[in-house]
Parts: sequence; structure tokens; C-alpha cells
Amino acid sequence: MNLDKLNEWLIKNNCDVAYISDPLSINYFTGFNMDPNERIFALVAFKDKPAFIFAPELNVEEAKHSAWNGDVYGYLDEQNPWQKIANLVSERIGRPQKIAIEKSFVSIARLEALKSVFTDADFSTDVSKLIGELRIIKTEEEVKQLQAAGAEADYAFEVGFNALRNGVTERYVAGQIEYRLKLDKGVMHTSFETICQAGTNAANPHLGPTLNTIKPNQLVLFDLGTMHNGYASDSSRTVAYGEPSAKEKEIYEIDREAQQAAIDAARPGMTAGELDAVARDIITKAGYGEYFIHRLGHGIGMSVHELPQIMSGNDFVLQEGMCFSIEPGIYIPNVGGVRIEDCGVLTNEGFKTFTKTDKQLKYIPVKE
Repeated sequence: MNLDKLNEWLIKNNCDVAYISDPLSINYFTGFNMDPNERIFALVAFKDKPAFIFAPELNVEEAKHSAWNGDVYGYLDEQNPWQKIANLVSERIGRPQKIAIEKSFVSIARLEALKSVFTDADFSTDVSKLIGELRIIKTEEEVKQLQAAGAEADYAFEVGFNALRNGVTERYVAGQIEYRLKLDKGVMHTSFETICQAGTNAANPHLGPTLNTIKPNQLVLFDLGTMHNGYASDSSRTVAYGEPSAKEKEIYEIDREAQQAAIDAARPGMTAGELDAVARDIITKAGYGEYFIHRLGHGIGMSVHELPQIMSGNDFVLQEGMCFSIEPGIYIPNVGGVRIEDCGVLTNEGFKTFTKTDKQLKYIPVKE
């Protein structure tokens, strides 16, 4: 069905060929997922001919045994892949006049290589916007995969909370999370580097885990996710290890209120900017607006960050079936930080989160 929409778009835009090279886009259209490394990997689609996958020879059998039931062609390392693609296209339609590409992904070097074998073709048409629009509304099956990834994230929080003890490093805690996900849940990949930030480190939102050691009486921020059958989870929780300061408790409750208000307010038909304002206004009125330094949320699916962007000034209208995060944060230098994040799906009944870990401030007993 997705390829049918791509074919319709090619006809509407008078394009002979679409050269799709982002592995996530190829997976979306074909169900075949691989990491091509430095080799050439592409889906070549036509407005009135069957599409084909072009892959390194060592991945051809894998592609043939995937969900894709179309043609698969391979090339050896010593062969010129660009000329082989040109020959395959020529066999189907002759010399193409207009080829659409993913301008948001294809490199200048690879575009020049394409131009060298399709010398008469116009490459000015960008198919990236269409792919983004198709991926932004999730199917029921995609939502099921995102829910399963969310359940894995919930388990990861449990592991992380239990790993906190005096003297261990943030990296140790993050490592325990990733180890247990692989061992207990069969998770092959996290969706990004697992984040554990304690104390003042939590004021730097994307610092990542360091050799800073866990100490009593501070907040600890977790941000983590997994990949489940090609779909990502992404969730954040902040917990108290011992008894945090009054200031830390205050900003936690403000952030929790802001996040819950946004979850409760989310409805199809509102704009992304309006949803951002729900949480941002609460934090601003409490006196901490300058410490909320990022958008409220981002889309999630095959990629951990995709459309829509839930941010101030964005007039994009939210629709049923869109999946995104709601993650307000307050980050005060030399004090600490709080972020509470859930991804979910927008329905006519509201926003349904994929993660269920409790958001009342959790107190972890100090352990030696």
C-alpha cells in the first residue's frame, strides 16, 4: 500500500524514477532492514513498473527471504554499482528524464555518482516530504510494535532504579540497563545511548552517562529506549536517590504537573504549538520558563526522532494516529534537572502512552 502511494506521487509529479536510499525509508516501503555500511543500498521505484531492491551481493539472499516479494539485484565490491543501477533502470524504462531523490539523506558524492550515469536526468525533485508524511500516521500494527518497545523501556527503568547504590558510576548503571535488556528481553539494540545523570549532571540534558559516581540525596535522571522489530521507544524518568533538596522536589512536581497537563490536553485538531504551550505555560508561570530549553516533544516510529515536532510556534495540526513524545524538562545549572517523558499515540479519546512506569516521585533507598 505504501508503494502504491509512492507510485501515485511519481505520476502526479511526472517523475520516472524514485531513488530511495535511507535504510529506514527502504524498510518502510519493503519490510527489509539492513545496515549497508559504506556500500550502496537502494530501493528503485517507478511510476508504472515494479520496484526493485539494489543491495550488496552479500545481502541479496537476506533480502529475498524478507517481507519483500519483489526483485532484488546485487553487486560485488569490485563492480561499479552506479552503472549497474543505470543498466537495470534502462532495461525497464529506457533513459529516465526525471529522478526523485531523498534530499534530506543522499550525500553530495552519491548524487554526483548518480548524475554521472544518468546524464540526461533532472534530479531536482525531492521525495523526502512525501515519505515523512506517510510515516507520520501509524498503522495499528506499527502502534503494537511501539507499545512493545515501550514495555521494554519500562523494564529498563526497573533495572536502572535497582542498580543505584553509593559509589557506582553513571556508566555502570547505564551498562547494567543495556546488559539486562539483552540478557532478559533479547533486545539487540537500544534506540540511543542509555542516559543516567545524577545530581548536577542532570542539568545538562544530553550529556550522557559519565564516570560521575552516584551519591546520596540527589535526583537521578534516566533517558532510555529500545528498538523492537524496527520501532523505537524513548522515555525519561527522574527519581530521588535518598532525600533530594527542597528545590529539586519543587521542580520535579512542577515538571510532573506540566507533563500530565499536556497528556490530558492532547487531542486531534490542535496544533503542535498549542500542545507545547500547555506544558510551557505551567513551567513559565511557576518561574522556571528559562530552564525549559527544548521543544515539548518529537515524533517516534522507525526512528527515535521524526515528525511531528511538538514545539512553540509550530502550526502543524495533530491528527489521530500520530505518535510522539511529551517530555517537558527543567534544568538548573549547579542544582540539577528533571525530565519526565512518555511517547504515545494520539487517538480521538486522547493520548495513550506506551510507557507505564509511575511518575509520582520515587524514592530509592540509599544502598552501600
